[in-house]
Order: sequence, then structure tokens, then C-alpha cells
Amino acid sequence: MAEWLPPAQSADAALLPALRLGNARADDLVRNNGIAANAVALHKDHIVGHMFLISYRPNWRWLGMRETAAKSFVDEVEAAWSEYAEGMSGEIDVEGKRTFTEFIREGVGVHAFNGEIFVQPVWDTESTQLFRTRFKAVSPKRVDTPGHGMGNRFLRAGVEVDRYGRAVAYHICEDDFPFSGSGRWERIPRELPTGRPAMLHIFEPVEDGQTRGANQFYSVMERLKMLDSLQATQLQSAIVKAMYAATIESDLDTEKAFEYIAGAPQGQKDNPLINILDKFSTWYDTNSVTLGGVKIPHLFPGDDLKLQTAQDSDNGFSALEQALLRYIAAGLGVSYEQLSRDYSKVSYSSARASANESWRYLWGGENLLRPGWPRRCFPAGWKRHFFGGLSVRHGRVLIFIRRDQPGHGQSGLVPEEWPLTGSRRFRNR
Repeated sequence: MAEWLPPAQSADAALLPALRLGNARADDLVRNNGIAANAVALHKDHIVGHMFLISYRPNWRWLGMRETAAKSFVDEVEAAWSEYAEGMSGEIDVEGKRTFTEFIREGVGVHAFNGEIFVQPVWDTESTQLFRTRFKAVSPKRVDTPGHGMGNRFLRAGVEVDRYGRAVAYHICEDDFPFSGSGRWERIPRELPTGRPAMLHIFEPVEDGQTRGANQFYSVMERLKMLDSLQATQLQSAIVKAMYAATIESDLDTEKAFEYIAGAPQGQKDNPLINILDKFSTWYDTNSVTLGGVKIPHLFPGDDLKLQTAQDSDNGFSALEQALLRYIAAGLGVSYEQLSRDYSKVSYSSARASANESWRYLWGGENLLRPGWPRRCFPAGWKRHFFGGLSVRHGRVLIFIRRDQPGHGQSGLVPEEWPLTGSRRFRNR
């Protein structure tokens, strides 16, 4: 313990200097390591599943609605949202690739190996559809201090903060594939003057003053890489042992062996390597001994034929692998059986208890992401239509569609251009 002297640092001081390297290592593990890829898939499948349905529950008592009218209103809202969010052409996505469920699945995966999610809501000025709000997924790799500098107290890893630590803007590097970065950065405010969000940043802070999220692989990254190298070495060892059925061992001393190996140049008649190979060839060609028609190998004097029998290549590897996998599973919040896909050594009751523990952890992650992402995307995509005049037929809920609400609907505010695309089609509004 006397040599263990970690510095007392804040979350940002410990995380931000190695943020890019840590996320790059996690990305590499998820791309090239089956265990890490399975861990991310488990988070997606358990938190989101195959369909993420909105559950809209307005406070109908406070709104002065009747319960029956509120239920009918909720059914209409959820049906309209499903048509908009789960469209076959990906209308909710600026890139036209994702449905809302695919957005959430991608976000859960990115949150697992990057520790945070960035999404930008924009307004499509050219679309004629009823729902014109779109969302743009922004990679956390693109959010950084301009020039990848160290930043300062009010600019930390691409996030501008005020004196209270509240984010006010984000600096995003332009995507200039196939290059690594053009050096051009755009400043995106957190909120527009209207109060509507211009950038959604979702992560789980662990203490006061934290600006960026930490990926879930930090605590197990070293073990994952060690396990990957260990498995590759064990596989190579097993292949080498399976390649040779027998070997011929000689009792040549070291001096003679080096003399034969580093013999004189070819073409000389006294080349020791050529001479000994010629003697070996002549001996085995002329000395053919048989017994009852069966050939008996007659080795050169001093040689020994050693058969390579099948050996157990495990040599304690399985126990070590299981120990590493249990450590990794504990760090990632899933069970060993789920992570390794090995249910051969567990009973039903143990498997169920393990699944319940994993469910409790993943349910906590779901509760983090539900208010963080969908509950922000839903108002951003839906409130516009309440205040823009979408017809709602139930009671006093007309409070939602007043056109005189400041910053919404026909307020006369000029929409700001969305700087990430350089196109006037998509604007913050």
C-alpha cells in the first residue's frame, strides 16, 4: 500500500486528458473483440429490444381533462408518433437511415463504449410532411476543443460551460472523410433563444463538475486486451502441437549443430551441411529393413524417432479464462453466462438469479436513457405540432395549441441555420 499513491483529482481532471485515447481503445475492442461486441449487444437487446414504443402519460387532472378524454387523446398521440417515428423511409433521421427504435439502439450502444450520446434536433424547411422535425446523431469523437487542445476552465473537451458548470455550447469538428480532421469547427449552442434545445447531450455524471461521460469499458479494458492476447496465444500453441505427428531428434552437440547450420557457401565440395544431408539421404535410401513385408525404420546412428501424441492443450487455460470473463462481466454489469454464452455449468435457479441481477443493472441504465433521450426527443418532435396548430379534439387540452406561446408556433422568430450541413434545408427552430 505504501507504493499506491493515486492523486486526488476531479472527474474532469482524471478523465479528459485520456478521453480520446480511452474511447479509441473501446471502439477498437467493440469492433475486433467478440466479448466486447457481445456486451454492447446485450445492452441494446435488454434495454431497447426490437421495438421502442412511446408511452405518453400527460397529467390529465392538472390539465383539467376527463380521464376518458385523456385516454383517447393519448391513443391518438401515440399512433401519430409511431407513424412519424417508425416510418419505413427513416423520416425522423436527417440521414434517412434510422427509425426511432434504431436511434435508441444506436444510442445505447454508443453510450456503452463512449459513455455519452449527442443528438441534434433540426427543422426540415423543404419537407411537406406534417412532422418536419428531424434528428441528427453526432459522434462523440467529433466533439472536442478546437485543434484538440487542452481547453480551459470554461471550455472542456469541446463543451463550453458557465461558472456553475452548466453546458452552454458544443464545439463540433466537421466530418471530412476520408481525412482525420479538416480543422474546421462549428459552435452549436445548447439552446436556441426560443428555449428549444439545439443539442441533446446525455450521460451519467458520477460527481460534481463532470463535463463528459466515461465509457463502461474503462475498468475492464486491460483485462479484455489481455484475454484477447491470451486466447490468440493458446490457439497458436494448439495449432503448432497439431501440425507434427512425429519428430526425429539428434544427439549432435552444439558445436557440430552450428557448424552444419552455418556451413560453407554452396558450390564447395567440403560444405559440412551438404555432406551430412547427403549421408542422411544415402543411409535412408540403402538401409531398407523389412520383417514379413512390413518396413522397419532404420534411423541414422544417433537419431531418435519421437511420436507426438495428442496432449491436453488446456493446461489450466479454461479456469483462467473463466476468471477473466467473470471479472469482465462484473465490470460491464452483465452475468458471466450472458457474456460468455456458456450455460453448461449453471442450474436453472442460479441462471435465473443471475439474470435478475443483470436485469436490475440494465433497468437502471434504461431509466437513465428513458428520461435522457426519448423524453427529450419526444417533446422536440411533438411540441412543435401542438403549438403549430395540430388539431386535438378533446376538452380543455386546447391549452397546448395556443399560437401566442412565446418562442413557439407563429411567433415571428427567424429560424437559425443549422451550421453542420451548410444547407438551409435543415435549421434549428
